[in-house]
Amino acid sequence: MAEEKQTENQENEATHLNDEEVDVEVIEPEDDVVEVDETATESVADEIADLKQQLSDADDKFLRAQAEMQNMQTRLAKEQAQALKYANQKLGLAVLPALDNLERALQVEADDDASEQLKKGVEMVFGTLKQALSDNGIKEVGQVGETFDPNYAQAIQSVPADDEHPADTIASVMQKGYMLEDRVIRPAMVAVYN
Repeated sequence: MAEEKQTENQENEATHLNDEEVDVEVIEPEDDVVEVDETATESVADEIADLKQQLSDADDKFLRAQAEMQNMQTRLAKEQAQALKYANQKLGLAVLPALDNLERALQVEADDDASEQLKKGVEMVFGTLKQALSDNGIKEVGQVGETFDPNYAQAIQSVPADDEHPADTIASVMQKGYMLEDRVIRPAMVAVYN
């Protein structure tokens, strides 16, 4: 019987609660709203901008380094071509005084057989040296009768011009000049009609 009474009391309480209005506040969850700190957003944006600038600077440095390397390779190739082109200049300059001396020796008159044979030998050596110079790109400049050009010859004397010899032409050559390819390695020393 006590059990029945207890069950009856519980039913009465439940009924009584239903009759009274109970204020119940229902809290519903928000839709994934996350509060963002404005300074953190600006900091991330600044960092991204800084990284983009660093990448741009690195790309610029890379392109400049590539261009510098290409320029160096081009300059090196040009210098090598110049060195090959003018490689014989030092040897030519060393041989020219001997060639001058042989030419002076050939201007001496031979009056007997022994001196005639000696002169013939000197002519052969002279011819061989001239041919060797020519084969290596070294040629004479500043011949008698040519127009005087200060790029190839040096005027050391002037001679009065006449009807047969116009002004600014070479009257005589004291020392022959030579060029290697397109470079004067020794200008001719000449007298010029004036």
